[in-house]
Amino acid sequence: MNRLKKIISVLTVVSMSVSFTACGEKTDNSDTGKDIDPAIRKTISENAKNSEFLTGELENKTIKWLAEWDINSSNKSGKTTPAFLVAFQERYGGNIEWHQCTYEERYEQLAKSINGGEGIDFFYAGDLDAFPKGVVRSMFVPVDDYIDFSSPLWADVQEINDSLMWNGSHYVAVPNIAGDNCAVIYNRKTVLEAGLQDPAELYAKGEWNWNTFQDILEKFVDPANQRYGIDGWWFEFGLINTIGIPPVSIENGRLANNIGSPDMERVQNWIYELYTDNLIAIGSEDYGWNSKPSYIGEGKTLFYPCGLYEFYKKSSDWKSTFGDDVFFVPMPKDPQADEYYIPVGMEAYTFVKGGQNPEGVAKFLDCKRFVLEDEETLAIADNQMREDYGWTEEMFEMKESMQSLAEANPFIDVSKGISADCGDLLDNSLRLTARGVPWSETYDSIYSVVDKYMSEVNEISSSE
Repeated sequence: MNRLKKIISVLTVVSMSVSFTACGEKTDNSDTGKDIDPAIRKTISENAKNSEFLTGELENKTIKWLAEWDINSSNKSGKTTPAFLVAFQERYGGNIEWHQCTYEERYEQLAKSINGGEGIDFFYAGDLDAFPKGVVRSMFVPVDDYIDFSSPLWADVQEINDSLMWNGSHYVAVPNIAGDNCAVIYNRKTVLEAGLQDPAELYAKGEWNWNTFQDILEKFVDPANQRYGIDGWWFEFGLINTIGIPPVSIENGRLANNIGSPDMERVQNWIYELYTDNLIAIGSEDYGWNSKPSYIGEGKTLFYPCGLYEFYKKSSDWKSTFGDDVFFVPMPKDPQADEYYIPVGMEAYTFVKGGQNPEGVAKFLDCKRFVLEDEETLAIADNQMREDYGWTEEMFEMKESMQSLAEANPFIDVSKGISADCGDLLDNSLRLTARGVPWSETYDSIYSVVDKYMSEVNEISSSE
């Protein structure tokens, strides 16, 4: 048990440093970036103004956004004004006022903003830690008076929105789910030179699964010759999610604990096997606790499971890390699962208590849905991403394939949204088989604790 506590302590410290590095202070509001081409702006404007999906007008044109990142265009990322923002600007004259904060302090700042009557209108829920705790703490308000999820514009995502209802109301607006949450990043040159099968070819043949994933690792890994297996801080949950059962879900409006499921035990035991076979690099004596994504480009590490946000930047940036021959595939399929499940993210927003312009936020989110529903505007948005980030057509097609998998079999883990303590406990504990702790030991130590955290929230919900 002391060993278990020691590993949890190490993971807590490292995860805190990862969070700080990845989500620290943003650049100031003067980083406005470049605007979209005038001809393209005109086309989007005409499409938005002629669309039956976008109705009404806005009296208050400004919506206030609190986050560590800006929705507006950015010189730092190379992002041009996104198509949905162009639609919001052109159709409603809308604009987004960014209130900057750090990732670590965003909830503290949100509470101060609410108490101070600052009038913040909306907040990001896609990090999966806002719901339901923000509802229980009275930080967010229902969106049902402003968004009709049964309308033609929102019907495609009504099911996922309805699955996140709380006390009979929608507190989260999800314009789309995302399949880019975690992919297996690798270098094709490394695979070719090692005489291994390209994961993309295996995926195309329907043969990319836990077994082939492990087989390739076993043939490649040789720490004595600086050939390492799995790196990164996202692979554990990337693999866990392939069973299609989240650690915590919402069932009939209440939190449900799934960590005792046979499938959870099975995936945890498999990850433990990867550890005992020396296929997990990070945390090992030879590798250390720091992730080394550049090792992908150098041909030293085989797999770096991570979100595709690593490629949502200038191509010179991601190529300098992963190499010119970098590619990615979905997480491998669970060979015993009934469907191909992958980690599912969501672009999601909450309406903040005391917000002064919920109508404006609703119109902004309508514009996000419009871009996904209007074929010509969607094609513009897709091409814009290619140009901004230097993606090849093959990369874009793989991303679309991952999106199709997510849309076909969506599920959302809300464990981080119970409370910070519960989220940290599960985030650290469910990784421990990858550090050499048998699943039975971890399960025995956390199941009742997680149940208690969930019961507290469920009881609050029942009393309201």
